[in-house]
Amino acid sequence: MLNKIWFWLLLLGILYGFGKAARNSWLESQEAPKAIAVAEGASEETATTVPDRRDLQEMGRDINAAALDAAELAVSICISLIGIMALWLGLLNIAKDAGLVDALARLLSPLMRWLFPEIPDGHPAQGAMLMNISANVLGLDNAATPMGLKAMQELQTLNQHKDTATNAMAMFLAINTSNVTLVPFTIIGYRVAAGSTDPAGQLVPIILVTSVTSIVAIIAVRTLSRLPRYAIAEDSATQDSESREVQ
Repeated sequence: MLNKIWFWLLLLGILYGFGKAARNSWLESQEAPKAIAVAEGASEETATTVPDRRDLQEMGRDINAAALDAAELAVSICISLIGIMALWLGLLNIAKDAGLVDALARLLSPLMRWLFPEIPDGHPAQGAMLMNISANVLGLDNAATPMGLKAMQELQTLNQHKDTATNAMAMFLAINTSNVTLVPFTIIGYRVAAGSTDPAGQLVPIILVTSVTSIVAIIAVRTLSRLPRYAIAEDSATQDSESREVQ
C-alpha cells in the first residue's frame, strides 16, 4: 500500500511540475524581454512582453535540476540533524537503562489507567508507549517511531480480535498523532540548518496547537468508542459454538 502511495505521489509531482512549467511558459509573459526592450531604447509603454515558450525537453531539464537540488538539501538537513538525534536518542536509552522509564510509568500510572483502562499495570506496552510519548514531547518524531511500533506490537498481544484495532490502539494512535510537543528539537534543528535568526521563535504556538489537538483527539476517541457503530460485533460462529456449549 505504501509503495502505491509513493508511486502516485511521485507521478503527481512530476505531472504538476510539467503543468506548472507549461503554464508559466505558455500562458504568462516574462518581464525580462520587456526590460531588454526598454534598455534598447523603446519606451516602457511601447515595449511588448514576449512569452517564454520553452519546449518539453527544457522543462524536463528544469524539473530534473529542481529534484537534484531538493535531494541535496535533504541530505544537508539530515547531516545537520545527526547531532541532535544522537544526543536525545542517547539520553532516552540512558533513561531506559537507568530505570527512569519504570519510575515515570509508576508516576503516570493514574493517567495511563484513565487513558488506557484495558491495559493492565506493568504490561510492556506501557513502557513502550511512555517512551514514544516522551520522544514526541521532545519533538523527536523519528526517535518515537520505533517505540510506537513496539507499543502497537505489545497492544496486539492483548487484542482478542486480531483484525480489528482496540480502543487502546485507537487512543494511542490519536495521542501519537497529536502529541503535545513541549520542546520541538527537530523543528528547531530544521530552522537552525536553514539559518534562522530565532530558531525557537515558534515554541509557544507549537505548544498551544499541539495541546489543543491532543485534547480534541482524546475527546474524539472517547466519544466514538461509546457509539454502537464502532463496537466489535461478535462472530456468528463463535456465538453458535457458545450456545452449543451451553446446551
